Amino acid sequence: MKEGFERCQYEHTLFIKNKAGGKILIISLYVDDLIFTGNDESMFVKFKSSMMREFDMTDLGKIRFFLGIEVVQRADGVFINQKKYALEVLKRFKMDRNNPVYNPIIPGCKLSKDEDGVKVDSTFYKQVVGSLMYLTATQPDVMFVMSLISRYMANPAKLHLQAAKRILRYLKVQQTMVCFTKMKKMRN
Repeated sequence: MKEGFERCQYEHTLFIKNKAGGKILIISLYVDDLIFTGNDESMFVKFKSSMMREFDMTDLGKIRFFLGIEVVQRADGVFINQKKYALEVLKRFKMDRNNPVYNPIIPGCKLSKDEDGVKVDSTFYKQVVGSLMYLTATQPDVMFVMSLISRYMANPAKLHLQAAKRILRYLKVQQTMVCFTKMKKMRN
């Protein structure tokens, strides 16, 4: 491959270049955006200049947002969240003014097909579930309940929609906690 990169066999948008001494450069492409990381500054400089010669490219500096995920780079680590996206989802589904809950599912709740239950608009349900699914990238605490509610996308009932809305209400608490944590650390 040009420039000595190898395409990852499991993720076709990921390219890796290894050099002697354990030096590595990793690139991820998404449509017309790319991000890169590695452990050698000279590889960064060479890659950027090569790309700028080949393409009309703008260097935006250290990553702050990528595909709706906020990236915060500090001395104590790299942190990701989707606060902005989560707040947009809450507004989109008119859940931004609802009372928050402190767990994503009622403990002991068992979801079933609910054949006799009141049916809801499956398109709307799929939109809610799809929006929530994207949040699992940074909110693994909702993964289990997402796997439960996604089983009923073909024929959702009111019970299933209530479970999905509970996750939205839970996200409201999580986004408040993210904001509180940042504010608390800034004051110290």
